[in-house]
Amino acid sequence: MSRYEPAIDLEAIEAIDVHVHVESDEHGHLSLDDELMEASAAYFRTADNRTPTVEFLAQRYRRAGMAAVVFTVDARTSLGREPISSEDIAARCADHADVLIPFGSIDPWRGEAAIEQARSLVIDHGVRGFKFHPSLQAFAPNEERFTPLWAALEELGVPALFHTGQNGIGAGLPGGRGIKLRFSDPLLLDDVAADHPGLTVILAHPSVPWQAQAISMATHKANVFIDLSGWSPKYFPSELVKAAGGMLSGKVLFGSDYPLIAPERWLADFATLGVKAERVPGIVKGNAARVLGLS
Repeated sequence: MSRYEPAIDLEAIEAIDVHVHVESDEHGHLSLDDELMEASAAYFRTADNRTPTVEFLAQRYRRAGMAAVVFTVDARTSLGREPISSEDIAARCADHADVLIPFGSIDPWRGEAAIEQARSLVIDHGVRGFKFHPSLQAFAPNEERFTPLWAALEELGVPALFHTGQNGIGAGLPGGRGIKLRFSDPLLLDDVAADHPGLTVILAHPSVPWQAQAISMATHKANVFIDLSGWSPKYFPSELVKAAGGMLSGKVLFGSDYPLIAPERWLADFATLGVKAERVPGIVKGNAARVLGLS
């Protein structure tokens, strides 16, 4: 397989979307079972392609004049199903390195095997970071058993992006299909960021109902950032709008959560928030380029 090397011309793109899901592979394997896929689509009222492949995403973002960070979620222990291959995602992104940036995903419950896979994904396959979903993967990030994994990612020098806050997966199902929101409290990641100051921690989404905690963490710790994906900006909590357009304008990143929200819709809605024009380029592209080591 080809090793991914970024080839993104920052002058040629409008934005970097740091939160985009690969939901199916070339064999038709889906990242979630039908019930969870349908529940999340209903929750977000998804009108676009719910199960995009790497190739579909490359074409879509190239047409849009944007780059995208793409990933799956490896929740094999909690869901009992094999994930889409992060190695395959990285190899396919190598053919679209002008617009796609691969993140890996590893199941933290796999212990040393997860650490070895993380090292291989970075060194052998060229992934630029990792995506975790504590609620879907059913783990508390601040538990001591996972510390070696965070230390390994810190040593590798790549960011870790964590789902935080409200969860659309399982929404509306009895018991939320057993998915526990408490694992996505961003304050659990404060321990991770404090104990691993060389690890860039990205808090994905408005962290409702813990928005104040996320803002406090990003203000307090130089290695904590917030990605603004998963919600249309017109529904952002007022405290997030104020922080993103003000003191945290250098710490927030544009993300859509595509295919659940279209990036064009996100950008159009963000433009209505009244954020000062001089701060917008950093939010939609510059901050991400810096965090991802592209600038």
